[in-house]
Amino acid sequence: MFYYLYELGEWFAPMRVFQYITVRALAGAATAFCIMLLTGPRLIGFLKRICAGESARYSADAPAIEALREKKKTTPTMGGLLIILAIALSSLLWARLDNWLVWIVLATLCFMGAVGFADDYVKVVRRKPKGLSAGRKLVLETAWVAVVVAVIWGLPELRASLQQLMAPFVKAPIVRDMGLALSFLLVAAVVVGASNAVNLTDGLDGLAIGCTSTVAFAYLVMAYAAGHAVFAKYLLIPYVPGAGELAVFCGCVMGAALGFLWFNCHPAEVFMGDTGSLALGGAIGMVAVLIKQEISLVFVGGVFVMEALSVILQVASFKLTGRRIFLCSPLHHHFEIRKDRPWSETQITIRFWIMSIICALAGILLLKIR
Repeated sequence: MFYYLYELGEWFAPMRVFQYITVRALAGAATAFCIMLLTGPRLIGFLKRICAGESARYSADAPAIEALREKKKTTPTMGGLLIILAIALSSLLWARLDNWLVWIVLATLCFMGAVGFADDYVKVVRRKPKGLSAGRKLVLETAWVAVVVAVIWGLPELRASLQQLMAPFVKAPIVRDMGLALSFLLVAAVVVGASNAVNLTDGLDGLAIGCTSTVAFAYLVMAYAAGHAVFAKYLLIPYVPGAGELAVFCGCVMGAALGFLWFNCHPAEVFMGDTGSLALGGAIGMVAVLIKQEISLVFVGGVFVMEALSVILQVASFKLTGRRIFLCSPLHHHFEIRKDRPWSETQITIRFWIMSIICALAGILLLKIR
């Protein structure tokens, strides 16, 4: 919305700054941050009235973790509603609304958030600890990916890039025409995988949201480069017209993440729940797909990948051998309950943040290494 104020630059020159993506990305981040701080206390109070924290999740697998989480059962969840609100409002204010890419990621944010909200509602209001079944959530998420792929397929300016597969360290696409079926499978793997990886990481105060802010910053840089013809040519990455507006969106995500961290740092006043984790992961995954940096997400979101892999390996090992690799999964719980020098919750969170920053910087560096 504010983008169009640049047209007033003929009468008042400072208004021209609104046409610059960098200015609007920073303004969007500031706006989302302020929305979080101003509306956070009221929403937290509302959530405390309607629900407490999630029901027990770890008692069957790790009683020690459940004991640690006992004191958090009165902390309200579904704080992801506030995250979605802040990102959506700030994006509508600062991004160009004639851009299909912006609408696709905003719709993904809201839909994935709706799936997460349904899961949280069943858990904390209806007091059913299992929430929605994993299969039902997977079907809903995959169905949304099918809708998005169908929309992109109908847009000639986006269809060609959808079918390309880019990889770090390689100048040209490793696959130029994947076709509809393979394109769908790739998008589904990235978006669904990212949303659930963030969800698995959301187990300690500030952990997932802090890592999300660093990933959002990395993709802000990548989106800006992908949408800039000169930079894209210089860096030998795909030029995606209009992708610069996704930098504005990523700025809003970063601002909202930092604002939520204000309330989610230890000891947390509110949890994002599946409402926030599925929404954030799905939106970031969709940004990666649209700017053709899907594989780079493995590097940029290294902490999320590590957490998801720990769960996959734990389940596979237990089913195949009857033995567990880790004391508990996801990985952050392993460090929390190990007998030999266990890490405190704050230590785990800050050390994982450090790893996330390193991963984000490494991901940005991959833009140049071709």
